[in-house]
Amino acid sequence: MNRSMHAPRTSTSPRSDLPALKGRPANVHARLAGTVAPIADVTLSERHEMYALLRTYFDGTTRERFEADLREKEAVILLRDDASGRIQGFSTFARMTPRPGVVAFFSGDTIIDREFWGETVLSRAWGATVFAEAERIAAADPQTSVYWFLISSGYKTWRFLPLFFREFYPTMEAPTPPHVRDLLDTLGEQRFGAEYLPDLGIVRFRNPTPLRRGVAEITDERLRDPRIAFFARTNPGHGQGDELACIAELSRANLTRAGLRMVSR
Repeated sequence: MNRSMHAPRTSTSPRSDLPALKGRPANVHARLAGTVAPIADVTLSERHEMYALLRTYFDGTTRERFEADLREKEAVILLRDDASGRIQGFSTFARMTPRPGVVAFFSGDTIIDREFWGETVLSRAWGATVFAEAERIAAADPQTSVYWFLISSGYKTWRFLPLFFREFYPTMEAPTPPHVRDLLDTLGEQRFGAEYLPDLGIVRFRNPTPLRRGVAEITDERLRDPRIAFFARTNPGHGQGDELACIAELSRANLTRAGLRMVSR
């Protein structure tokens, strides 16, 4: 994986119709360019911009914690606006091998500046990058299953699961099957140790970094959405920084039509 791998440069696909993204600023048509870079290639000035963006939206984060987390990741998707060249969003990820025949891509810090909420470049860049790796793994060993493992303290991130995937957990549609729960627990314990609470399916950090007020509060109006209500019930401590552990298989057969558009563009 190298810095020359480019994500789609403009958000030309249909906008997301998630309720939380309606009423976005009028300048959402600003152009964004996405690139994928190995963590070792991220420059000091890029890390400065990434941390400044993260600190804008999360309480409790420190530069030391950000740098330590970054070192544990494999690569990062960087989003820049064409006008200034500044980083306006990013998402880090790393692969895990919790057991033979299983690979999981773990999503770490993920944020996009409010000015660009509603843009689809980040999801398309992530989809193109991670699915390319997942399909390469599957081609080399068809017996290997590949998953997306993520944790979410905000409903906006969690809402990408029903948007893009047919089957994911936890879900309001059905209880998590025992074999999926076992894998999710294995991933959670390997990644977070005692901070992962298997009885709750939650990561509760000793030093949490909750979203700042005004970023993703779950209001009474939003609770009318049954999926958001499910997230709030399943992760009642989200406002204090509790993270819901989630999983979805990375296969084209598991993608919704929106998910197929995400990876095909």
